[in-house]
Amino acid sequence: MEIRVLRYFVTMAREGNMTRAAERLFVTQPTLSKQLKDLEEELGRKLYERTNYSIRLTDAGMLLRKRAEDILALVDKTEEEFRALNDLDSGSVSIGAAESDSIKYFARTVKRLHERYPGIRPDFVSGDADDITAKLDKGLLDFAIIVNDADLSKYNYLDLPGQDRWGLVMRRDAPLAIRKAVPVEDLPFHPLICSRQGLQQDLRRWLGDTADRLNIVATFNLAYNAGIMVREGLGYAVVFDHLIDTCPASDLCFRPIVPAKTSGMKIIWRKYQVFTPAATRLLEVLKADLEREFEAAARDAAAEALKEDPERPGARPAR
Repeated sequence: MEIRVLRYFVTMAREGNMTRAAERLFVTQPTLSKQLKDLEEELGRKLYERTNYSIRLTDAGMLLRKRAEDILALVDKTEEEFRALNDLDSGSVSIGAAESDSIKYFARTVKRLHERYPGIRPDFVSGDADDITAKLDKGLLDFAIIVNDADLSKYNYLDLPGQDRWGLVMRRDAPLAIRKAVPVEDLPFHPLICSRQGLQQDLRRWLGDTADRLNIVATFNLAYNAGIMVREGLGYAVVFDHLIDTCPASDLCFRPIVPAKTSGMKIIWRKYQVFTPAATRLLEVLKADLEREFEAAARDAAAEALKEDPERPGARPAR
């Protein structure tokens, strides 16, 4: 299979029309039709069916589209990486990220990186851990930011500071809104909206076999959409704090789950990965920034401990 022909096929699949695809590719329709017919003969499968006005992919065609899009994304990324080899201070860095308030630490690094190397452009992709790590494993991403629970045997990683607290986002007029917190054992008694990853991992870890009795009314992979479903009265969203607007002016509120359930975040990359100069620059700045963040957190924790126990060794006398 030629890369050029795969681009033809993907464009035709996206356009759903042979004429529009030919126009977008700047080739004649007979040329496009012949190339795609040759591709079918090469693969020994019918890839699409033509109707009067559109193209419909067969099962084999849908499989090829998925594979071809991954192949073309990797080709495009590889070409971009080689173009960037001649310039140490520019280029794009692709990062996949789960939704978390801890992303703010990474965003601070990106800001400092941009101030130092304005030619370097981070490219963010949002998704759940399975989607993000799949793209990382295929080489489509340079880094991924994921929840701690992932299998790290294949990756190098750095911890991000902070912990995300789990809870329920609900309408302010919902029955549970009068509570300050929601006991984890009460979750099976309410209609829940949760991420697919949360359903498969976190809720089962918290509830064990009781998780089979949960009333899951919808799942999501973006918290913004979950907020809309909550606002429309579908149920309670099981999410990290700070992902959905629950400020005093909002019609939604957040109630933490008790006992407290928290998750940390890590930034990971493949072992033995060869980075572009731009990705190397980002990693250098990130390591230095995170070291400062953790040192500051340790100092703050020590200061709080001294306030709580002024008699401990090393505590300074009050003035």
